Amino acid sequence: MLRSRASLGVSAFARSSAASLHQRCSSIAAVRAFATEAAAPPRVPKPASPAPADPTPAAPKPPPTPPPAPAITISKSHKVVVVGGGPAGLAISHQLLRSGKFAQDDIAIVDPAEWHHYQPGWTLVGGGLKEKEELRRPMKELVDPQFKFYNQAVGGFTPEQNFITLGNGDKIGYEQLVVAPGININYDSVKGLPEALADKDSLVSSIYGYDTVSKVFGTIERLRKGTAIFSQPAGVIKCAGAPQKIMWLALDHWKQAGSYDPAKPSASDINISFATGLPVMFGVPKYSAKLEELRKERGVEGLFQHDLTAIVDGNKAVFSGPNGEVTKTFDFLHVTPKMGPHAFVKNSALANEAGYVDVDDATTRHKKFGNVWSAGDASSLPTSKTAAAITAESPVLVRNLLQVAEGKEPDAQYDGYTSCPLLTEYGKVLLAEFKYGGVPQETFGDFFDIDQAIPRRSFYYLKKDFFPWVYYSSMVKGTWAGPKGWIN
Repeated sequence: MLRSRASLGVSAFARSSAASLHQRCSSIAAVRAFATEAAAPPRVPKPASPAPADPTPAAPKPPPTPPPAPAITISKSHKVVVVGGGPAGLAISHQLLRSGKFAQDDIAIVDPAEWHHYQPGWTLVGGGLKEKEELRRPMKELVDPQFKFYNQAVGGFTPEQNFITLGNGDKIGYEQLVVAPGININYDSVKGLPEALADKDSLVSSIYGYDTVSKVFGTIERLRKGTAIFSQPAGVIKCAGAPQKIMWLALDHWKQAGSYDPAKPSASDINISFATGLPVMFGVPKYSAKLEELRKERGVEGLFQHDLTAIVDGNKAVFSGPNGEVTKTFDFLHVTPKMGPHAFVKNSALANEAGYVDVDDATTRHKKFGNVWSAGDASSLPTSKTAAAITAESPVLVRNLLQVAEGKEPDAQYDGYTSCPLLTEYGKVLLAEFKYGGVPQETFGDFFDIDQAIPRRSFYYLKKDFFPWVYYSSMVKGTWAGPKGWIN
């Protein structure tokens, strides 16, 4: 039923009146609330309570993840890598090959040299007894064709990952590593020495280099009058007897030429001085006593604890002496420069504080890296650095390396044996043989009951003829063990 217009109007009026009344009531309530709030005291906001401390400190943020290291590419790997093609490196590598446990290229030799030199013979060259050319061989002729020969320098060692880096950047892996690169001759250790050696008119020479040894005998022959000084530095050198070997040969030459009389040295045309950084003539008491006796008998001045530091004005030698700097004028000077480890060994993880490969004195095994070995001049073995020492060291190293490669313990022991056939004149040699602690260990003394401290002609021919022959015919081929004879 439709609503009437009247009823619709009444309803609309009622709704309008109610809305108006509600609006007025809301306004009155708002006014009352405002009045009440205005009359009340102002409200002070409460300070915000601090957040409770976290008893667990926040963990530090991890460092950003570094980019992945570049993958190491090993150019080639071998069972054994031998660094050094000198007497130690060649003797050891050939003895390993002769064991019958290695196939083609299992053993690698690394050495940058073109020529191999019989360095103990350079004293003979300096004394006019040999030509230096007859004492060298092409390196490639001495390396067995079953070896892999890297005719390059070594850039560095990474023993933690069992590889070496060559000078060209190639990385060569290994299971066992033998480090035998010899030591470095530092001519710059004596200020002015390189210039004096290069000066053809200067009577300054040295037997310690292939490029310098040719000058020695010529300077000996040219000296007719004046002061001759022979130097030996403090510290480690190759063959500690060599500096005076050349002195005794020069003295004998001047004696035969009539320029020197050992019985009347002060009245002779030539005066001779031996200036050594050591406090004695030789490191082994037995042989030092005999050499001191010879020095006094022959009228040679001994300048002990005198270490050559400089050559000034072409004829003045400056020494660091026990009481300060000493300067001596000379007419002839033979210099033994200081020596030490190669930089690539000294700066590696393999070196001890002195820069030598840090191996056990008895086993020749590295003290930290069990698959690393060393012999010869580069090793820390506390014995005189000679080829004779290598004849005793190499069989021990080879035996122990093979044992370790098979999972066994090394059982061979090196006792420090070394030898110095010390020329005391043309035709005679004092044959010093000793082991650790400077204890004599004389081969011929034991067999024939003779005193090897007495210079003998038979020993001279060992030095002059037999040792150079056996070196190239047997030692570098791995078949000569010194006093123990040939190796089968």
